[in-house]
Amino acid sequence: MENFKINGQEATVENLTEAGYRRYRGEEMDIYYNANICEHVGECVRGNPAVWEVGRKPWILPDNGEKLDNQRIINRCPSGALKYIK
Repeated sequence: MENFKINGQEATVENLTEAGYRRYRGEEMDIYYNANICEHVGECVRGNPAVWEVGRKPWILPDNGEKLDNQRIINRCPSGALKYIK
């Protein structure tokens, strides 16, 4: 899945915010998450629990993983609940 796109267009802060995504800021990249569409498959948590840990606040810490690894994991999200800006 191309999770750097939303509705067929390149993701931007504006269109992700309008679509209900929350921004989790990092030094190298920001990760966006929309709880309303998450299917809770767990690809993210299994992919890197240092970045994605349910129960921790904030539950997403982008800097706890490498940028390319984070992008690879986000692209495995089947629902599109996780996004990033390329």
